[in-house]
Amino acid sequence: MPVKHRFAGKMPEVAAWRREFHAQPEMGFAVERTAGRVAALLRGFGCDEVVEGIGRTGVVAVIRGGKDGLAVGLRADMDALPIHEATGLPHTSRVPGVMHACGHDGHTAMLLAAAWYLAETRAFAGAAVLMFQPAEEGGGGARAMLADGVMERWAIREVYGLHNMPGLAVGAFAIRAGALMAAVDFFEITLTGRGGHAAQPHLAVDTTLVAGHVLVALQTVVARNVDPLKAAVLTVATIATDSAGMFVIPQVVRMAGTVRTLDGAVQDMIEARLGEVVRGIAQAHGAVAEVRYVRECQATVNGVAETGYAVAVARGISPAVEAETAPIMPGEDFSDMLAVRPGAYMFIGNGASAALHHPGYEFNDHALPYGASWLAGMIEARLAAG
Repeated sequence: MPVKHRFAGKMPEVAAWRREFHAQPEMGFAVERTAGRVAALLRGFGCDEVVEGIGRTGVVAVIRGGKDGLAVGLRADMDALPIHEATGLPHTSRVPGVMHACGHDGHTAMLLAAAWYLAETRAFAGAAVLMFQPAEEGGGGARAMLADGVMERWAIREVYGLHNMPGLAVGAFAIRAGALMAAVDFFEITLTGRGGHAAQPHLAVDTTLVAGHVLVALQTVVARNVDPLKAAVLTVATIATDSAGMFVIPQVVRMAGTVRTLDGAVQDMIEARLGEVVRGIAQAHGAVAEVRYVRECQATVNGVAETGYAVAVARGISPAVEAETAPIMPGEDFSDMLAVRPGAYMFIGNGASAALHHPGYEFNDHALPYGASWLAGMIEARLAAG
């Protein structure tokens, strides 16, 4: 019998936790209320250890099985986004301009449900280490937990996590071995020229014109430098000047955007090429360019064997499991955990909801038993009692 049937009577309570988190969203590392509530619930379940303050505001719970054995980690993210909610739901965000628009409230609730089940049944050999992470939406929450020694302290051998996916049917799972999500880089460009009167451009160095050339030229980096069989995205998302009005040629123009890649060699090439293009165009027009390029997180790469384990557990829960789904270009800092431990990251269906990071997004509570079952099932499968 699939594990999910064990959760049937618990789901109203789990949904209530999820909606509580949704109504009180917190961002980045400032998730003290959420983390405190998570820790209190975990202690109530009878977890063997509940440790707060890992990665500044993360929570780690340890549940030991009926026999000694190895340790496997499960991770959920707790933070929200700087978005004003537009769902109009009874549990809508009570914090202006902050919203759980990515479903981390659901991820947290599913891992809590798995913790309740595992603490009650303990039908495994070894230790389940449950990591509730802050600051996934930028800020490096995974990195902070790793820096606090989460893997070494609890001798974690493998790590697994999941993310809801709008457009994928509720009860369905999707995954692939290898690169599943992109590396996330961002760049900031500062172009400095010579400001002046808009009616006398010959006396100025027009940084707005330089920015226009840069904007167009950067689109050729992917179109003409990246192998057409490899995926990459380069987006200039913002352009701002220091101009005082329509009659002024600005002294400075700032541009910012993101680069997404699945392949390390492509990532290296784009970083180098972006700097060459920007500086070359600026020099040709008599301006000066400064480029800041930051690698926020690496590509999310699933292990081949671990993907197979994840698929097997999912197929025990649902007939709808896609084992070779296409990669996507959003990023996920669970990649930092996968870089130091073997593991896999799974997508779970959220149905016909609004897109992630949309003000009308809502996590689908009908997905809760599927995600909780998969998380608990990964522990029972990888730490089989024998």
